[in-house]
Amino acid sequence: MWLILAIGMFAVAVVFTMLGQGGGTLYTPLQVWMGIGFHEAATTSLFLIMVTSVAASIVFAKAKRIDWPLALAMETVTTAGGFLGGLGSGLLSGGTLSLIFAVVIGGAAVFMIRPMKERAPCANGRGGFLAWGRTLGEQSYCVNMALALPLSFLAGALSGMVGVGGGIINVTLMVLVLGVPMDIAVASSALMVGLTASGGFAGHLLHGCWDSKLSLVLAAAVFIGGQIGSRLTVRLDKRKLKVGFGWFLLVIAATMVFKALR
Repeated sequence: MWLILAIGMFAVAVVFTMLGQGGGTLYTPLQVWMGIGFHEAATTSLFLIMVTSVAASIVFAKAKRIDWPLALAMETVTTAGGFLGGLGSGLLSGGTLSLIFAVVIGGAAVFMIRPMKERAPCANGRGGFLAWGRTLGEQSYCVNMALALPLSFLAGALSGMVGVGGGIINVTLMVLVLGVPMDIAVASSALMVGLTASGGFAGHLLHGCWDSKLSLVLAAAVFIGGQIGSRLTVRLDKRKLKVGFGWFLLVIAATMVFKALR
Protein backbone atom coordinates (compact mmCIF):
# COMPACT_ATOMS: atom_id res chain seq x y z
CA MET A 1 0.00 0.00 0.00
CA TRP A 2 2.78 2.44 0.93
CA LEU A 3 4.52 1.91 -2.42
CA ILE A 4 1.34 2.66 -4.39
CA LEU A 5 0.72 5.77 -2.30
CA ALA A 6 4.31 6.93 -2.75
CA ILE A 7 4.08 6.60 -6.54
CA GLY A 8 0.78 8.49 -6.58
CA MET A 9 2.08 11.24 -4.32
CA PHE A 10 5.21 11.60 -6.45
CA ALA A 11 3.12 12.15 -9.59
CA VAL A 12 0.87 14.67 -7.82
CA ALA A 13 3.88 16.59 -6.49
CA VAL A 14 5.44 16.89 -9.97
CA VAL A 15 2.28 18.23 -11.63
CA PHE A 16 1.03 20.47 -8.84
CA THR A 17 4.44 22.03 -8.17
CA MET A 18 4.57 23.11 -11.81
CA LEU A 19 1.36 25.08 -11.18
CA GLY A 20 2.33 26.60 -7.84
CA GLN A 21 -0.06 24.34 -5.92
CA GLY A 22 0.46 22.33 -2.76
CA GLY A 23 -1.20 19.12 -3.95
CA GLY A 24 -3.62 18.84 -1.05
CA THR A 25 -6.51 18.52 -3.50
CA LEU A 26 -5.33 14.96 -4.19
CA TYR A 27 -3.07 14.08 -1.26
CA THR A 28 -6.00 13.57 1.10
CA PRO A 29 -8.34 11.67 -1.31
CA LEU A 30 -5.55 9.27 -2.34
CA GLN A 31 -4.98 8.30 1.29
CA VAL A 32 -8.68 7.94 2.05
CA TRP A 33 -9.13 5.71 -1.01
CA MET A 34 -6.36 3.49 0.39
CA GLY A 35 -8.27 3.04 3.66
CA ILE A 36 -6.57 5.65 5.83
CA GLY A 37 -8.81 7.57 8.24
CA PHE A 38 -9.74 11.09 7.13
CA HIS A 39 -8.22 12.88 10.13
CA GLU A 40 -4.89 11.10 9.74
CA ALA A 41 -5.02 11.62 5.97
CA ALA A 42 -5.67 15.36 6.37
CA THR A 43 -2.78 15.76 8.82
CA THR A 44 -0.40 13.83 6.57
CA SER A 45 -1.60 15.85 3.58
CA LEU A 46 -0.72 19.13 5.29
CA PHE A 47 2.70 17.75 6.18
CA LEU A 48 3.28 16.70 2.57
CA ILE A 49 2.23 20.14 1.31
CA MET A 50 4.91 21.63 3.56
CA VAL A 51 7.52 19.22 2.22
CA THR A 52 6.50 19.86 -1.40
CA SER A 53 6.70 23.59 -0.74
CA VAL A 54 10.20 23.32 0.70
CA ALA A 55 11.38 21.16 -2.21
CA ALA A 56 9.99 23.57 -4.80
CA SER A 57 11.14 26.70 -2.95
CA ILE A 58 14.75 25.47 -2.90
CA VAL A 59 14.78 25.25 -6.70
CA PHE A 60 12.77 28.43 -7.27
CA ALA A 61 14.97 30.40 -4.84
CA LYS A 62 18.14 29.33 -6.67
CA ALA A 63 16.53 30.37 -9.95
CA LYS A 64 15.53 33.72 -8.38
CA ARG A 65 11.85 33.23 -9.11
CA ILE A 66 10.40 33.86 -5.62
CA ASP A 67 9.40 37.40 -4.71
CA TRP A 68 9.93 36.92 -0.98
CA PRO A 69 8.71 40.33 0.32
CA LEU A 70 5.55 40.23 -1.81
CA ALA A 71 4.80 36.59 -0.98
CA LEU A 72 5.16 37.14 2.77
CA ALA A 73 3.08 40.34 2.70
CA MET A 74 0.26 38.65 0.80
CA GLU A 75 0.45 35.46 2.87
CA THR A 76 -0.15 37.35 6.12
CA VAL A 77 -3.52 38.73 5.04
CA THR A 78 -4.44 35.60 3.05
CA THR A 79 -4.10 33.46 6.18
CA ALA A 80 -6.24 35.88 8.20
CA GLY A 81 -8.88 35.81 5.47
CA GLY A 82 -8.81 32.04 5.33
CA PHE A 83 -9.45 31.82 9.07
CA LEU A 84 -12.44 34.16 8.92
CA GLY A 85 -13.72 32.50 5.74
CA GLY A 86 -13.74 29.16 7.49
CA LEU A 87 -15.68 30.64 10.39
CA GLY A 88 -18.24 32.20 8.06
CA SER A 89 -18.64 29.20 5.78
CA GLY A 90 -21.94 28.29 7.44
CA LEU A 91 -23.65 31.44 6.17
CA LEU A 92 -24.07 29.97 2.66
CA SER A 93 -24.81 26.43 1.53
CA GLY A 94 -21.98 24.29 0.20
CA GLY A 95 -23.59 24.11 -3.22
CA THR A 96 -23.93 27.88 -3.49
CA LEU A 97 -20.31 28.44 -2.45
CA SER A 98 -19.09 25.85 -4.95
CA LEU A 99 -20.99 27.47 -7.82
CA ILE A 100 -19.73 30.95 -6.93
CA PHE A 101 -16.19 29.67 -6.76
CA ALA A 102 -16.54 27.79 -10.06
CA VAL A 103 -17.75 30.93 -11.85
CA VAL A 104 -14.83 32.98 -10.51
CA ILE A 105 -12.25 30.33 -11.36
CA GLY A 106 -13.81 29.58 -14.75
CA GLY A 107 -13.70 33.25 -15.71
CA ALA A 108 -10.09 33.51 -14.60
CA ALA A 109 -9.22 30.44 -16.69
CA VAL A 110 -10.46 32.12 -19.86
CA PHE A 111 -8.17 35.10 -19.29
CA MET A 112 -5.26 32.76 -18.56
CA ILE A 113 -5.71 30.83 -21.80
CA ARG A 114 -6.32 33.77 -24.13
CA PRO A 115 -3.34 36.04 -24.99
CA MET A 116 -3.04 39.06 -22.70
CA LYS A 117 -0.66 41.99 -22.81
CA GLU A 118 1.50 42.05 -19.69
CA ARG A 119 1.48 45.21 -17.64
CA ALA A 120 4.34 47.69 -17.75
CA PRO A 121 6.43 48.24 -14.60
CA CYS A 122 6.02 51.35 -12.44
CA ALA A 123 6.89 54.45 -14.43
CA ASN A 124 5.56 57.99 -14.58
CA GLY A 125 3.11 57.36 -11.77
CA ARG A 126 1.81 54.04 -13.14
CA GLY A 127 0.62 51.46 -10.65
CA GLY A 128 -1.79 53.55 -8.64
CA PHE A 129 -1.82 54.35 -4.95
CA LEU A 130 0.85 52.47 -2.95
CA ALA A 131 2.48 51.16 -6.13
CA TRP A 132 5.40 48.86 -5.32
CA GLY A 133 7.98 48.58 -8.09
CA ARG A 134 9.52 45.11 -8.10
CA THR A 135 12.57 43.79 -9.97
CA LEU A 136 13.49 40.12 -9.88
CA GLY A 137 16.28 38.96 -12.14
CA GLU A 138 15.63 40.49 -15.55
CA GLN A 139 11.92 41.04 -14.91
CA SER A 140 10.35 44.25 -13.61
CA TYR A 141 6.72 44.69 -12.63
CA CYS A 142 4.54 46.91 -10.49
CA VAL A 143 2.20 45.76 -7.71
CA ASN A 144 -0.50 48.04 -6.34
CA MET A 145 -0.51 47.11 -2.66
CA ALA A 146 -3.72 49.08 -2.10
CA LEU A 147 -5.32 46.34 -4.21
CA ALA A 148 -3.06 43.43 -3.30
CA LEU A 149 -3.69 43.38 0.44
CA PRO A 150 -7.51 43.61 0.53
CA LEU A 151 -7.86 41.26 -2.45
CA SER A 152 -5.49 38.77 -0.81
CA PHE A 153 -7.69 38.88 2.28
CA LEU A 154 -10.81 38.22 0.16
CA ALA A 155 -9.00 35.45 -1.72
CA GLY A 156 -8.10 33.80 1.57
CA ALA A 157 -11.69 34.14 2.78
CA LEU A 158 -13.02 32.51 -0.40
CA SER A 159 -10.49 29.68 -0.09
CA GLY A 160 -11.44 29.15 3.53
CA MET A 161 -15.14 29.11 2.71
CA VAL A 162 -14.95 26.44 0.00
CA GLY A 163 -12.09 24.48 1.54
CA VAL A 164 -9.62 24.57 -1.36
CA GLY A 165 -5.92 25.27 -1.49
CA GLY A 166 -5.02 28.93 -1.63
CA GLY A 167 -2.55 28.32 -4.45
CA ILE A 168 -5.29 28.34 -7.06
CA ILE A 169 -6.39 31.85 -6.12
CA ASN A 170 -2.88 33.10 -5.25
CA VAL A 171 -1.55 32.54 -8.76
CA THR A 172 -4.72 33.84 -10.43
CA LEU A 173 -4.73 37.02 -8.35
CA MET A 174 -1.04 37.75 -8.84
CA VAL A 175 -1.10 37.23 -12.62
CA LEU A 176 -4.44 38.66 -13.70
CA VAL A 177 -4.97 41.49 -11.20
CA LEU A 178 -1.55 42.44 -9.83
CA GLY A 179 0.47 42.01 -13.03
CA VAL A 180 3.06 39.61 -11.59
CA PRO A 181 4.83 37.50 -14.28
CA MET A 182 3.51 33.93 -14.41
CA ASP A 183 6.74 32.17 -13.45
CA ILE A 184 7.26 34.43 -10.42
CA ALA A 185 3.62 34.00 -9.36
CA VAL A 186 3.92 30.19 -9.50
CA ALA A 187 7.18 30.18 -7.53
CA SER A 188 5.90 32.63 -4.90
CA SER A 189 2.66 30.66 -4.54
CA ALA A 190 4.64 27.45 -3.97
CA LEU A 191 6.22 29.13 -0.96
CA MET A 192 2.93 30.58 0.30
CA VAL A 193 0.98 27.30 0.29
CA GLY A 194 3.63 25.73 2.51
CA LEU A 195 3.33 28.53 5.05
CA THR A 196 -0.45 28.21 5.05
CA ALA A 197 -0.26 24.44 5.50
CA SER A 198 2.12 24.75 8.46
CA GLY A 199 -0.55 26.47 10.54
CA GLY A 200 -3.11 23.79 9.75
CA PHE A 201 -0.62 21.02 10.43
CA ALA A 202 0.19 22.45 13.86
CA GLY A 203 -3.49 22.47 14.74
CA HIS A 204 -4.04 18.87 13.59
CA LEU A 205 -0.89 17.73 15.37
CA LEU A 206 -2.29 18.86 18.71
CA HIS A 207 -5.09 16.30 18.23
CA GLY A 208 -2.53 13.51 17.80
CA CYS A 209 -3.90 12.37 14.42
CA TRP A 210 -0.62 11.82 12.59
CA ASP A 211 1.08 8.69 11.25
CA SER A 212 4.68 9.90 11.35
CA LYS A 213 6.18 6.75 9.75
CA LEU A 214 3.88 6.86 6.71
CA SER A 215 4.34 10.62 6.43
CA LEU A 216 8.13 10.35 6.30
CA VAL A 217 8.00 7.66 3.61
CA LEU A 218 5.62 9.74 1.49
CA ALA A 219 7.63 12.89 2.22
CA ALA A 220 10.61 11.41 0.37
CA ALA A 221 8.41 10.83 -2.70
CA VAL A 222 6.87 14.31 -2.74
CA PHE A 223 10.22 15.99 -2.08
CA ILE A 224 11.69 14.38 -5.19
CA GLY A 225 8.50 15.13 -7.12
CA GLY A 226 8.57 18.75 -5.98
CA GLN A 227 12.18 19.11 -7.09
CA ILE A 228 11.43 17.69 -10.54
CA GLY A 229 8.25 19.73 -11.03
CA SER A 230 9.91 23.00 -10.04
CA ARG A 231 12.91 22.35 -12.30
CA LEU A 232 10.56 21.75 -15.22
CA THR A 233 8.72 24.97 -14.43
CA VAL A 234 11.93 27.02 -14.49
CA ARG A 235 12.59 25.78 -18.04
CA LEU A 236 9.05 26.27 -19.36
CA ASP A 237 8.02 29.23 -21.46
CA LYS A 238 5.87 31.64 -19.42
CA ARG A 239 3.13 31.65 -22.05
CA LYS A 240 2.86 27.84 -22.08
CA LEU A 241 2.84 27.78 -18.30
CA LYS A 242 0.06 30.37 -18.22
CA VAL A 243 -2.10 28.43 -20.71
CA GLY A 244 -1.50 25.17 -18.84
CA PHE A 245 -2.60 26.80 -15.60
CA GLY A 246 -5.71 28.11 -17.35
CA TRP A 247 -6.77 24.63 -18.40
CA PHE A 248 -6.06 23.41 -14.88
CA LEU A 249 -8.45 26.07 -13.56
CA LEU A 250 -11.16 24.94 -15.99
CA VAL A 251 -10.89 21.36 -14.71
CA ILE A 252 -11.18 22.59 -11.12
CA ALA A 253 -14.20 24.77 -12.00
CA ALA A 254 -15.94 21.86 -13.76
CA THR A 255 -15.29 19.65 -10.73
CA MET A 256 -16.81 22.23 -8.39
CA VAL A 257 -19.93 22.54 -10.58
CA PHE A 258 -20.30 18.76 -10.71
CA LYS A 259 -20.11 18.48 -6.94
CA ALA A 260 -22.57 21.34 -6.43
CA LEU A 261 -25.18 19.85 -8.77
CA ARG A 262 -24.99 16.27 -7.49
